[in-house]
Amino acid sequence: MDRSLDRHSLEDHSLEGEPASTATVWAVFGDLMAGLLGAFVLMLVCLMAVQLELVTDLQAEVRKRQLEEQRRVALEQALAAPLAAGRVTVSNGRIGISGSVLFALNSDQLQPEGRQLLRSLAAPLAAYLGSSGELLMVSGFTDNQPVRQSNRQFEDNWELSAQRALTVTRALIEAGLPSSAVFAAAFGPEQPVASNAEAAGQARNRRVEIAPVPRATGGSPVPK
Repeated sequence: MDRSLDRHSLEDHSLEGEPASTATVWAVFGDLMAGLLGAFVLMLVCLMAVQLELVTDLQAEVRKRQLEEQRRVALEQALAAPLAAGRVTVSNGRIGISGSVLFALNSDQLQPEGRQLLRSLAAPLAAYLGSSGELLMVSGFTDNQPVRQSNRQFEDNWELSAQRALTVTRALIEAGLPSSAVFAAAFGPEQPVASNAEAAGQARNRRVEIAPVPRATGGSPVPK
């Protein structure tokens, strides 16, 4: 009798324990699912934030390129007359002016035609720089022929190119370009655009280039 009662008592305890164990499993499962759902939602929010940032950056870059293109087109339109006359060229944002238009051979004194041309360029260049916030670099170049021995004013082509760049810079400032927005650079016979083996190539290499360049932190230009 006692053994029968003990057996029934054990069976009753076993039956009572099964619902409690099942409830615990479901509770743990529910917590796990809630955690997974929370992690999924967090990942989804992070992905959406990254996507939104990428879209914003892309839109800003597109807008920047559109503004750059608009400024480039506006500058080329302002230079339409001298471009059509062949007095200037525009390539990769650099305005090239033949040295023969600006100066006589081995001279840093502006010719009347060159001074008039620079006066016509000052206003559109100032407007362009005002909208872009850039600086204007005026670069002087020469051919590879030594400066004439009879000309004792310049030591070499480096000095000649420097003086020509300074002359053009001063002329642009006199014509209304802000002095804080322009600077001069000299390259001498370096960076030719044509062969110096022929007179035509030498003439092309004797030139002045005007190019907008971005400002660095502190207002200094960023070299290209």
